[in-house]
Amino acid sequence: MPTYNKLVRDRIPEIIESTNKIFTSRLLTDDEYRSEINKKMHEELAEYEATTTNGDAVEELADLLELIHAAAALHDTTFEELEKTRMDKAKQRGGFDERIYLIEVEDD
Repeated sequence: MPTYNKLVRDRIPEIIESTNKIFTSRLLTDDEYRSEINKKMHEELAEYEATTTNGDAVEELADLLELIHAAAALHDTTFEELEKTRMDKAKQRGGFDERIYLIEVEDD
């Protein structure tokens, strides 16, 4: 029996049950959940970095976005508030559309 020891999406137990397989799971504490969200973000980012097609990249970006929604809730905010913060930062500092790569800045 494979051991996973990782955070999974909410419907995964239901999906496993539909295959008549036996599994073990438990609910995480708040601190464990925060830690597992962080681990899962790293896992999904690594999977995104390993993609070779646009379709696969979009799938992994969707997974990251789902985790961002979950992390926003952990920080008592909504995705809409997060998006407003993103837009405010983009207005103040810009986005990444122009692909600017800073080499160095001369110190005084």
